[in-house]
Amino acid sequence: MAAAEEAAEEAAAAVAVEAKRYLNSPASPIASLDDGCLMHILSFLPPIPDRYNSALVCRRWCYLACHPRLWLRVDQSVKDSLEPGVFPNIEAAVSAARPGDTISITSGESHCASNIQIKVPLCLIGGGDRPNDTVLECSQGSDSAFEFLSTCKISNLTVKAELGCCLLHRKGRLIIERCILQCDEHPLDYLSFAIVSTANGVDPYSVAASTATESIAMKGGGINSVSVSRTQIEGGAKAVSTSGSLVLQRVRVIYTRASLLFWFDIELPRNVYTHCPQ
Repeated sequence: MAAAEEAAEEAAAAVAVEAKRYLNSPASPIASLDDGCLMHILSFLPPIPDRYNSALVCRRWCYLACHPRLWLRVDQSVKDSLEPGVFPNIEAAVSAARPGDTISITSGESHCASNIQIKVPLCLIGGGDRPNDTVLECSQGSDSAFEFLSTCKISNLTVKAELGCCLLHRKGRLIIERCILQCDEHPLDYLSFAIVSTANGVDPYSVAASTATESIAMKGGGINSVSVSRTQIEGGAKAVSTSGSLVLQRVRVIYTRASLLFWFDIELPRNVYTHCPQ
């Protein structure tokens, strides 16, 4: 697997060099397009692998390929919008998303997030300046706000759950950055956890099926893990519950007047990686 990824990286770099040489030549018609036209063209490309490869061409293309205007957006005030890429709720946005899409969730209002399955690599970002500007609430009786069946990154969000858990990790690589995970106080608090992982360390089917490009772009590669950084966790029986082969590692905590900020990983013990299939 490592050899395949290395070969794909070399191939992508070679393509980027040739594309840059062609695009910068006076004979290239696409080089004369303004940013608006070029971004419109890039919007039709699937995020993985085409838009990702486009970002490797040059700085201008990287800026345009990663521009927030190409993100999907969740805005509850929009009911029947004709604007492409705008959705009234998170579930609709996730259903319409393509692998590699980024979904920006509007701040200043509470959004419903109950048992939403993430089946393709995505990035979910809160649209506010702080995590508590964008609140996602999991309804009572739901197992979790999100169930992750693929690689995903969530950032700058507050996720609240009364019973069950905020985030349920089944497989894939889950990255949690600068979030607030809250389990509301309840007589059955012992059933609540901020993060529950049922994953085993390596998904051999994911390893066999994932393309080298997707592995490089999303850093998935069939390895199941959870990475948490600068995240506030409140309530519940404990922050993390694992029932698979992953274990909690490298825990660090910063104490502030208002909260506790956590950094930790949930992954295979280091000595197990030597037995992973290649």
